[in-house]
Amino acid sequence: MADTARDGGDAFVDEAEPTVTIGEYIEGIEAEELEADLVLGGDDGKECTYAGGYLKRQAVFSCLTCVPDGVAGVCTACSLACHDGHEIVELWTKRKFRCDCGNSKFGGHLCKLCPEKDSENPENCYNHNFKGSYCTCGRPYPDPEAKEQVEMIQCCICEDWFHEDHIGLNSIEEIPRDEEGEPLYEDFICHKCSPVCYFLKLYPETIWASGKQNLASQTDTNDSTVMEGVPSDHANIKEHENGALDHMGGEKTSMENGFTKDIVVPEKANFGDSSGNNCKLGTVVNTMPSVTEKNMPFFMSKGWRDTLCRCETCTNFYAQRGIAYLVDKEDSIEEYEKIAKQKREKKLEQQEGAETNFLNSLNHVQKIEILSGINDMKNEFQSFLESFDSSKPVTSEDIRSVFENLAKKKKQRLS
Repeated sequence: MADTARDGGDAFVDEAEPTVTIGEYIEGIEAEELEADLVLGGDDGKECTYAGGYLKRQAVFSCLTCVPDGVAGVCTACSLACHDGHEIVELWTKRKFRCDCGNSKFGGHLCKLCPEKDSENPENCYNHNFKGSYCTCGRPYPDPEAKEQVEMIQCCICEDWFHEDHIGLNSIEEIPRDEEGEPLYEDFICHKCSPVCYFLKLYPETIWASGKQNLASQTDTNDSTVMEGVPSDHANIKEHENGALDHMGGEKTSMENGFTKDIVVPEKANFGDSSGNNCKLGTVVNTMPSVTEKNMPFFMSKGWRDTLCRCETCTNFYAQRGIAYLVDKEDSIEEYEKIAKQKREKKLEQQEGAETNFLNSLNHVQKIEILSGINDMKNEFQSFLESFDSSKPVTSEDIRSVFENLAKKKKQRLS
């Protein structure tokens, strides 16, 4: 690092250290608490979620100390109560998952919060994230070998995380963002899952984030436009044997030889009511040949799931391909975070109510004593900050001095 000397001397110019006010510090703490609540879905981490069954979405953790193979996941409460101090992989959220803590995969170590569990949860799905690996490159996050940690984005279908330069784009500049670099998309579908969701091309362009995606590059030139009929080239979709999508086990998501069975393909889009059997897209039985062009990722606009047809035919179509969750409102991250915010607001209201009830339970003298103590603390800290040399670090002795002064003031007030 280059040193800058003052004129006429060898002394160095001290760079001003960043400072924050008490208000800014508190705001920062509250922002971190909110972020944690959004990830945890408002879960207070006190009870194992096993009794709730396969939750539509919850925060999941993998303990590599207990299950090195990464074929088990635990809930927030169990990560704290049963796996404290272990090598834990934070997986953010997973859909349709039931806590594994203490089952047969944990070698006889029972869950401390909910010891009575089935030996396995057969409907749980595990990918290489549970081993601490992400993206097509299989690197960990944070990556100890990376000079700087780069942003990763999660596919809403397979739920794997990808580096932005590993999703099949020519440039990360193609990712829809605003002028400040914030994402303009609600959901991301990776280039491995996009063939499964190829039917989305039958919908209007409003479902694509900000219109920046070059949809033409993803279809043959012979394809007709969305509102004028069926594109001549559609993705062939292969079902996972249990209805889920799996890229990590070597299975392919598109067929290599033609097609295997008839499926419902819209003949003409009609975006009206989709209640009952009235399909938004129209209903004509047809076949879907394999995709021949390069698979590209999809970036979906805000509220795109609301556009999806929910008629009986389309609902069956989604279920057969293991993507029925796309029309389940509670599956989306947006809804998950919305519920988390509501839980947080309720918790804060309860805390405020408890504080009010406490104050109301005090007599007049006790209330005056508490309010006087709060006022003394405020004045003492303000006096400390005004007289403190900001170029020096705050020591334990400084803090001790503040509270000694507060004790003296209290003694004087009561004498």
